[in-house]
Amino acid sequence: MSPASRPSSFWPVFVSVTLAYLAFVLVLLGVMAGHSSPADLWAAMQSREIQHAVVLSFGTCTLAALLSLVVAIPAGYLLARGRHPVLQLVEAMLDIPIVLPPMVVGLALLIFFQSTLGRAVESLGARFTYTVAGIVLAQWVIGTAFATRTLRGTFGHLSSRPEQVARTLGCSPWGAFLRIALPSALRGVVAGGSVAWARGLGEFGPILVFAGAMRMRTEVLPTTVWLELSVGNLDAAVAVSILLVATAFVVLVLVRFLGVQVVS
Repeated sequence: MSPASRPSSFWPVFVSVTLAYLAFVLVLLGVMAGHSSPADLWAAMQSREIQHAVVLSFGTCTLAALLSLVVAIPAGYLLARGRHPVLQLVEAMLDIPIVLPPMVVGLALLIFFQSTLGRAVESLGARFTYTVAGIVLAQWVIGTAFATRTLRGTFGHLSSRPEQVARTLGCSPWGAFLRIALPSALRGVVAGGSVAWARGLGEFGPILVFAGAMRMRTEVLPTTVWLELSVGNLDAAVAVSILLVATAFVVLVLVRFLGVQVVS
């Protein structure tokens, strides 16, 4: 029997490793979901504090996601279409919020707004430290990095030829971008915004350090889990955790449905 015709363990090994990890993740989620009954989870979600955290979380991460696209769309296009060598350094620097420990981002924001420049910004009336605006800013800083990577991959997979043809026909760079490139990248824009939204929804470290976890003021869902655990209310912590997991799963399915890579 030739080597090519012999049974190979190649694919079975890869499948086994993948399924083993998937099974472990599903067991973790299943154990958490089975810790409390649906009635207990529903009762926990009736808490005014948790309801406030849900509204605040969804509102802030939606605003942060929209603001992230203001940066991610031009930055992603620049990285995908630009040819200058310095853009490789720019791209690496834009990835810094992705690789930094989240609490370091929060600490950097806190120190910045204690500096002369930061105090000058807040003296204009825009308060960020330990406010709802601070939650949005923390979510925006990290969400923008993920959205930029998504848009960079989207524009990178689109052919630049239609834009070049439009330019030869007299279209301006703005016209080629707004009429051809941006509509073609619409699915990537939605995916990038969705990733930034989901990332903002699950952000904990920078929000805790920079905006705090004040009940009915700056309490969002991740900090709610921490607060409920700190007082021994495990059912409420589990209820909020299940909500976060379900929401993240929906967003991931949406991104996969759009067929866009989160990080290229």
